[in-house]
Amino acid sequence: MNPPDLTRGDFTLPGEAGHEALTLRLARQWGADTIRDSDGTQLSPAIEASGYAIYSTLCLPRSVQPWAREHRDQLQQNFLMSQPVVADRAVTTITLLAGFYTEQFAVNFQDRPRRWWQVFDRTTGREVPKTRWSVNPRRGAVTIRGTVPGHRYTVNFLAFRIWEEISMYNHLTNHWGDREHLAAVDPMQPAVQQVLLAFLERWLREHPATRVVRFTSMFYNFSWFWGADHARLRDLYSDWGDYAMTVSPRALRGFERKYGYRLNSEDFVNGGLYNSTHNAPSRRYRDYMDYIHGFVIEFGRRCIDLVHRHGKLAYVFYDDHWIGVEPSSPRFREFGFDGLIKCVFNAFEVRLCAHARGVRTHELRLHPYLFPTGLKGEPTFKAGGNPTLDAKNFWIDARRGLVRAPIDRIGLGGYLSLVEPFPDFQDYIAGLAREFRLLKSFHAGGRPWSAPGKVGVLTAWGDLRAWTCSGHFTRGVVLYDVLEALAGLALDVVFLSFDDLAARGVPRDVKVVINAGRAGSAWSGGHYWDDPQVETILTRWVRRGGGLIGIGEPSARPRPGEHFRLARVLGVDRDTGDRVANGKYRYPSPSGRVFATADHFITADVTAALDLGADVDGIYLVDGETEVLAEREQSPRLTVRESGRGRSVYLSGFRFTSENTRLLHRAVRWAARQERAWAAWTTSNVRTEATWFPRSGKLVVINNAAEPETTAIMLGDGGVVPVELAAHGLAVLDLPAG
Repeated sequence: MNPPDLTRGDFTLPGEAGHEALTLRLARQWGADTIRDSDGTQLSPAIEASGYAIYSTLCLPRSVQPWAREHRDQLQQNFLMSQPVVADRAVTTITLLAGFYTEQFAVNFQDRPRRWWQVFDRTTGREVPKTRWSVNPRRGAVTIRGTVPGHRYTVNFLAFRIWEEISMYNHLTNHWGDREHLAAVDPMQPAVQQVLLAFLERWLREHPATRVVRFTSMFYNFSWFWGADHARLRDLYSDWGDYAMTVSPRALRGFERKYGYRLNSEDFVNGGLYNSTHNAPSRRYRDYMDYIHGFVIEFGRRCIDLVHRHGKLAYVFYDDHWIGVEPSSPRFREFGFDGLIKCVFNAFEVRLCAHARGVRTHELRLHPYLFPTGLKGEPTFKAGGNPTLDAKNFWIDARRGLVRAPIDRIGLGGYLSLVEPFPDFQDYIAGLAREFRLLKSFHAGGRPWSAPGKVGVLTAWGDLRAWTCSGHFTRGVVLYDVLEALAGLALDVVFLSFDDLAARGVPRDVKVVINAGRAGSAWSGGHYWDDPQVETILTRWVRRGGGLIGIGEPSARPRPGEHFRLARVLGVDRDTGDRVANGKYRYPSPSGRVFATADHFITADVTAALDLGADVDGIYLVDGETEVLAEREQSPRLTVRESGRGRSVYLSGFRFTSENTRLLHRAVRWAARQERAWAAWTTSNVRTEATWFPRSGKLVVINNAAEPETTAIMLGDGGVVPVELAAHGLAVLDLPAG
């Protein structure tokens, strides 16, 4: 087999008119085969004629300005809940947009407020009759009669979004001054569909040099409500997977015709929580998601077919306006996309991109984005920034996912001119691109080795939210850290929903089930544990030989005398303050000291006190059959238990570190009764990891640490190979294929 060309290909570079020499020089240095435009940039004729493939970004809902301004009734909408107001007298007036960023929203007074809006007494939880409130469009307010002093009242109302969120973010981040505030039109409206298709047809004719049309993304944005004082509280509400910004009277009427029942504003507002992906979804909300998904596929396919008729490829960006696209849905392939692009910060986002089925090309947009500042406003390509260090840190995290899952392309986005003062950044990206091409070549020879059997991650969402919780890595959501650890391990991971479990049980090839999260969350399961069938299926499965790992508050759904529904399987439960009068089993441990049992398989690599992050307290043993491996202040933090023929492991929390990743890896193999096979293809140093590609005979060893490391890898035949690695280094060993 010919050695791969590591100098060129599989790289998308952001070009910039006015900086042609820089664009072409870096295209050569980084080995780019494609040049793209970005938000706020254009490609010049010189770049388009330079011989590189050209791909152009296109955001359809923002594409028809000023038509959008002339047809404000065709803009996208959503329900908002007013800020709660405490009544002082029998008549209370609520200013609807108080606390919201009024450059983002305008109240929709024209679409029958009494039909779509609702007013609630939040103290009692009851809706206020429509006869007791009135709307004042001039004041932008609702007046409620018969209010009870001391009670809290809110209004659920429809609002047009007059400034599209990504435009707003880019505008304020980059100080675009008087540049136009873009608005997003609603493709659910027939007039909008005609305008968008006509625009797309014209755009395709006017861009003959474009080979790839990158939709950014399709039609509807993730939810992002900005506060009036956005310097102090920008995100009144933000969720990467919520469908709140797809709502309109037309959509609600269409839903009712198709599903036979009516949704109301509270189905979306949910007392101000909205439908955060972190919370277990209702069946009504899931039906609405399916309805919007079907519409986005239907109209999206018309747009993609048009692109194909012009002889171009259609890619979609898996961020921004991705709602309704759902790349993990089994229907995603119906779009007919040629490629999918995902921006990545870390390993589980790499796995998220690779997981999408129904496209030929999976591409990563790397970070840092070529903007002066990062997502949180931190300096990047400006004074005080260190873009080379940022790029290195993002790459080292993402690389763990890249060795486990095949990705076809990488690239950058933003203003290329910003990198000119940073030659070290330019050199680092060149080396990074070579490393990516090397890893890609190994996947071309076949899948890497994984331990026998599969690990099933059980959540309310299942495979629809595989390899994610809601957006980018957010510290404090325990499942994020668990997924980041799993993303780089030699384990075959699948995602199961409670609906899957109730319908079909635990799949035969799943050896271990992980349930991790806080009580009430979609990740722990929330109301899905109300179905006794779920508890019964998992209990019987473990007792017949399955492995269960619970982290945080697994199976949490409080009922009298019990917090965890699987307490008798896990061997532990949580005292939330109602067990003051109940005794607890004692276990042998020095009070107030964290310890680990040195001779247990799971803790064999533990050399210091466990750091599980913000773990839960109040854990106690349900009987004397559970072994405590680590504890703090008489609250077990790591336990193991034999349950019938199966095994269970409990962790009171999880924080992604090299040490904890090894701990979790060992816990999975112990729960699956695979201790004897553990050593094969593992490293002696927890800061290093190894991946074996059996068909090509390549052993890839990576150093995740910022300093040089020495490690040893146990081979499949029992032999041991020592390896020395530079800081963040990578080594490739040639071994006999097998």
